[in-house]
Amino acid sequence: MGWRGSFPFHGRMTRSILFLAFPALSIAAEESPTATASTTPEVLPEVVVEGKAEDLLGTAPSATKGQAAAEELVDRPLLRRGELLEAVPGVIITQHSGGGKANQYFLRGFNLDHGTDLGVFVDSMQVNFRTHAHGQGYADLNFLIPELISGLDYRKGPYFADLGDLTTAGEANYHLVDRLEQGITTFTFGEDDYYRAFVGESFNLGSGDLTLGLEYSHENGPWEEGDHSRRWNGFLKYHTGTETDFTSLTAMYYTGKWDATDQVAKRAVNQGIIGRFGRLSETEGGETSRASLQFTRQWGDERAVNRITAYAGYYDLDLFSNFTYFLDNPDRGDQFEQADKRWFAGLKASRTWNYRIGGREVVTILGVDSRHDVLDGVGLFKTEQRRRYDTVRQDDVYEASVGLFAEQQLHLTDWMRINAGIRGDLFHFDVDSSLSGNSGDDWDGIVSPKLGLVFGPWAQTEFYLNGGLGFHSNDARGVTISTDPVSGDRVDRADPLVRTKGAEVGVRSQLIPHVTTTLGLWYLESDSELVYVGDAGTSDAGPGSRRYGVEWAAYYRPVEWFTVDSELALSHARFKNAGDEDHIPGSIDTMWSGGVSVGRAEGFFGSLRGRFFGPRPLEETGRVESKSSFTLNVRAGYRRRNWEIAVDVLNLLDRDNNDIEYYYESQLAGEAAPVSDVHLHPAEPRTVRATLTYRW
Repeated sequence: MGWRGSFPFHGRMTRSILFLAFPALSIAAEESPTATASTTPEVLPEVVVEGKAEDLLGTAPSATKGQAAAEELVDRPLLRRGELLEAVPGVIITQHSGGGKANQYFLRGFNLDHGTDLGVFVDSMQVNFRTHAHGQGYADLNFLIPELISGLDYRKGPYFADLGDLTTAGEANYHLVDRLEQGITTFTFGEDDYYRAFVGESFNLGSGDLTLGLEYSHENGPWEEGDHSRRWNGFLKYHTGTETDFTSLTAMYYTGKWDATDQVAKRAVNQGIIGRFGRLSETEGGETSRASLQFTRQWGDERAVNRITAYAGYYDLDLFSNFTYFLDNPDRGDQFEQADKRWFAGLKASRTWNYRIGGREVVTILGVDSRHDVLDGVGLFKTEQRRRYDTVRQDDVYEASVGLFAEQQLHLTDWMRINAGIRGDLFHFDVDSSLSGNSGDDWDGIVSPKLGLVFGPWAQTEFYLNGGLGFHSNDARGVTISTDPVSGDRVDRADPLVRTKGAEVGVRSQLIPHVTTTLGLWYLESDSELVYVGDAGTSDAGPGSRRYGVEWAAYYRPVEWFTVDSELALSHARFKNAGDEDHIPGSIDTMWSGGVSVGRAEGFFGSLRGRFFGPRPLEETGRVESKSSFTLNVRAGYRRRNWEIAVDVLNLLDRDNNDIEYYYESQLAGEAAPVSDVHLHPAEPRTVRATLTYRW
């Protein structure tokens, strides 16, 4: 564990000034180290060009680093926009509730719930929310507009000094367009009252470009009681400058409302109480909104490049759920509300020097990032028909962090590169609870070294060895808790920062013409699975965990208009020192995805994609498992210079898959006692959607 202790400053305004001023100091220096300048400038950020088939030999720091181009993302037949993350090999996206809620994420033996240890970023702004009402690391991507994404970069493991909290399993960074080459209007219509409209255009304004986008969507889904999910998204971006010297200002807004069919008890379906797409409680759902303003400035020359990203925003969520029906309250039911209302702000700044020592290329990176969340009433309430009748707990929270990182990249020989880094993080937690015994504040810090070695290339093949220490923070309410808000019992506090460890050995090859293939063997360890349980309002202690696995990916692109890809991920996840009850619920051990895409700039085009994930344990003994799932999606269309029509058939084989399965106790109306049962949320059956696009 890191270190903690008292701090002489009190008052949230003082702390905010301290945390915001401190990062700025690290980029004040403008002179590079004494050295001979390289003739090749370092360009930040990495710009997605070709996608997964891109030649990353000589530049990639690990075997599992990659990218997806905009064309690869928009050509995918998608049920929901969160599935864009499945462009990251090994990632599975599902949903266990209404369409306005964040998706469920799986990666590297983690059931990541709605984010947790997978860091999701949009142009370096982290989407994951700490101390969220529904769960730590909650990452809702519904504010993204697919047509305005220019690409996606991804990295796996705790091996990179610029990545901090909530990134142990990996990181995905979406890039947004600087300019639309053409104005665009898109209309999509489908079964179950699905319709979506988007319009976007870029304009010359002064020395730069102004890009505007507006989206509306609605759907009911296949549920017996429709979701009535509706969403508005707005986008505005001003960008001026060149690829390496630019300024941009981006504003985004999202609001959504929905009803929900939550996971249902399997016995209720088997007994005919409800149908497969029925619900056991009538008023679940929610509403949410998010607004953000983001500023990015990059400048420099062939010797050094500076980059600053600063952002601020507002977010709220009211989420109503009932997972146990009448277990806790046979008269009024078990519905509860999770409410989150916050202001957030952050900054990331770095300076990259490029130079040579003894004729060898050297890159030095120094950087800082900072994050602040001010929560005005994050709460858990007992409700009936969405009306509160009891408060489990309600808290005002201020959580802040600052991280410093340094990285040194050196070509030791013509066939060996080294990437060495170190990162230090300082966190502050301040909780003002409705239960006075659960109020308090705490500080914690942690230092995380990183190391990567790259060997080659030989015969168009490179070998990688990576290792590092990482961490994830726990919910601030779990850090200061002393009393269970339901039972009144004394409880243990969660460690503020939990140490994680990781290692990876891999290979990347382009020896076979037109084929890019990668293979990575990885290991991850966490000191504790101790987390705050948002559904219960308390912290739940668990043992440490250990995971290992293998990831293989291959991409074949013989010509520009034809691509084949295949990705396989195998993992093994267990609790440490847990005896026979060491299975980690929800951890997927087998995942495969693959597809074929064809199409030129004009004419017919199409895409066929398959996804499989195997059964997974639903409780610690491993005796109860979920079903496996296989889904096949297809898209076919025709495009001309200014217009395009496409038809998507999702779940082409109409398989009765389940998006999610859990195992726990619940009690239906009329049952005399709780019953342990599988609870499932079915995947949507075959559905057809048609999209018409016009550009000008």
